[in-house]
Amino acid sequence: VQLVESGGGLVQPGGSLRLSCVASGFPFSDHTMMWVRQAPGKGLEWVSEINRDGSIKNYADSVKGRFTISRDDDRYTLYLQMNNLKSEDTAVYYCVFNNNRGRGTQVTVSS
Repeated sequence: VQLVESGGGLVQPGGSLRLSCVASGFPFSDHTMMWVRQAPGKGLEWVSEINRDGSIKNYADSVKGRFTISRDDDRYTLYLQMNNLKSEDTAVYYCVFNNNRGRGTQVTVSS
């Protein structure tokens, strides 16, 4: 299993970013995928998940209405569109499959 996240960066409050996670080594289209994050000095926080066919999407209350999870099974890619970013969204974001995660991508929200 390999998961490679990208798309993070430095953005001002209110800005947007789109994270991507390219997966390999397992049948991506058969599985629920999720995003988690870890803010500085804190534990892992579940952010969002999407089922195998994309028909069910769940979000943490802290991101509901601002973040959108999606997937492209042809590209073995998971996405997280993040809008109206806040300073408290600053974290390393990871995509997760079956307790496997990549190295993450850093998102920093600061003016």
